[in-house]
Amino acid sequence: MPNEPTFSTPLLIGMIHLPPLPGSPGFAGGGSGNGAGGFIEHALRDARTLADAGFRYAMVENFGDAPFAADCVAPETVAAMALVVYEVRRATGLSVGVNCLRNDARSALGVAASAGADYIRVNVHSGMAATDQGMITGKADQTVRARSRICPQVRIFADVHVKHAVPINQPDIALAAEETAYRGKADAIIVSGSSTGRPVDLAALTQVKQAVPDKLVLVGSGATADSIGALLDACDGAIVGSSLKPGGDIAAAIDATLAKRFMQAVGA
Repeated sequence: MPNEPTFSTPLLIGMIHLPPLPGSPGFAGGGSGNGAGGFIEHALRDARTLADAGFRYAMVENFGDAPFAADCVAPETVAAMALVVYEVRRATGLSVGVNCLRNDARSALGVAASAGADYIRVNVHSGMAATDQGMITGKADQTVRARSRICPQVRIFADVHVKHAVPINQPDIALAAEETAYRGKADAIIVSGSSTGRPVDLAALTQVKQAVPDKLVLVGSGATADSIGALLDACDGAIVGSSLKPGGDIAAAIDATLAKRFMQAVGA
């Protein structure tokens, strides 16, 4: 594939949790803070902290937009996220990924194609899950075909037994990983705990890596400076957010000391 990104391991991705974006209930339409331009400043602040700590990868996510649409975000969300991704890449040189919550892979691909992201995260890429947004069905066929048309170099990072959800079609996490990786053609598999910040089950993580040994397998929640060493014995990397913030407060800024401590724990 053209200009295919190369991911070094351990693959450590710092989360940039965006505040409420235009159109979401918490958005304030002026000034700094959450107002116009404020979400870009918020993202750049966290991105620079990650880069200074030694992170090479970041994931931009519209976390502040709750309650989330099940599978189609608004046009203003796409526009705001594209601005953020472009500015983060331009200002820091980080390799950036996109997650359009709750499960809008098509919009994430559009952001990636327009703003130069290297990968997207898809919460339900294959199969079906019961979530607080209702039933969500994976659209691997549409996502993979859309990717081939508009941004073939972008990688698809897909969750199995994603957090804040109950799997419906395949209760065996190893088989779910096989189906997502090989039938759904995901490039990397993400294993998380039951909710944001909750630790992953190490046995489940090990099962997934054994099921898809030729794929990148990442921890999707709960990684800390104290646990990352053991986790990396079982997988290829982690997406980390909550543990980089004081008290695990998602709305807080990423703390420089916590970010550096995390990277020091893996010898980076």
